[in-house]
Amino acid sequence: MAKKSDQNILTVHNLAQIKEGSVAFGDFTLVVGAQASGKSLLLQMLKLLVDRHQIFDTLELNAYDWGGKLDNLFNMYFGESMAGIWKENTTVRWEDKTYDGKAIMNKKGRKDEDAKEENMFYIPAQRVVTLSQGFPRHFNSFETGDPYILKSFSETMRVLMEKESSNGHGGQEKIFPRTGKMSDAIRKQLNDSIFYGASIKLDKSSGRKRFLLRVAGSGLPFMTWSAGQKEFMPLLLSMYHLIPSGKIEKKPNIDWVVIEEPEMGLHPKAIQTVMLLALQLIKRGYKVIISTHSPVLLELVWVINTLKEYKSDGKELFELFDLRKNEDLAKTFEAAVQKKTFKTWYFDRQTDGVHIRDISSLDAGSDNPAVAQWGGLSEFASRAVDIISKLAANAEK
Repeated sequence: MAKKSDQNILTVHNLAQIKEGSVAFGDFTLVVGAQASGKSLLLQMLKLLVDRHQIFDTLELNAYDWGGKLDNLFNMYFGESMAGIWKENTTVRWEDKTYDGKAIMNKKGRKDEDAKEENMFYIPAQRVVTLSQGFPRHFNSFETGDPYILKSFSETMRVLMEKESSNGHGGQEKIFPRTGKMSDAIRKQLNDSIFYGASIKLDKSSGRKRFLLRVAGSGLPFMTWSAGQKEFMPLLLSMYHLIPSGKIEKKPNIDWVVIEEPEMGLHPKAIQTVMLLALQLIKRGYKVIISTHSPVLLELVWVINTLKEYKSDGKELFELFDLRKNEDLAKTFEAAVQKKTFKTWYFDRQTDGVHIRDISSLDAGSDNPAVAQWGGLSEFASRAVDIISKLAANAEK
């Protein structure tokens, strides 16, 4: 068992473009940084360390063979030609154990239950490509060199939808809106910010399962949906997977949820709805990690950190999200402000590589530019304000 001081801490040295850094994960963790700064690679490495026995069994079950070679395994897991991310001087430490290549591939000491269920559910940035003609793809429909997280995510969604359709009746079943799946307040937000009165049906009438968007009596196929609706559909299915019906709070085997770039294709109002879903997840006991390029998510964390300082019960979040008060969301907001920890990490690109910085305070008055500018996400807005302020001051002279 990991020492308390080591729990939920991932430390890497010389992994791909990352020179060094340690990430201590909270209940809600944001990861920010420019493109190709190593955010996804670090999170995929975390998934490999947390779930490697289950990952090995899944690959073997689908006829993958890496011949005991780390290079082959990495090309299968991270993607084609990705073996080079691991160098001779690479080290990775998760909680109380340091891993080299042999330790990563070591199957000794594995218990049968280690391979049965995943402990981390990973929602990749490329999630929209998992839907082929509006239905999740089979694991083996992907190329061998496609990232494992993409194939695993798609397969989980496919199995979920197969189960849903086997429990249904007739040629079409309603996927959204649907009572028993998420709270009334969240469903209303999804309708108001993403679907605008449309519903989603699982259609089987053509002999092939697919999602249809029902608008004014017409069924629209997946390729005609808006970009935001396409991007959100895999997130919706993920929430159905993670938030069980009835009184069960969470999937018993899953403790971690990673969401890459949830803002993709979404209007700021829709991003706010995704944030509500993330707060619901941490209230239910998941640890949520989000990689993002959106300042909207950092604004939420900044407000919550400020509410913590003032010992709030979270009621101000109803005003932030422009929501009517209700008991379910009140409990979610109270848990976020009074019981949960929030962390923000910046992947800072320097001349010798990427260094990981703790910017969790998000203090706009900090002397550290990385903290004050929220890892670069507020830099443009700050410059815009400075320019206009100077113009206004000069005009008054």
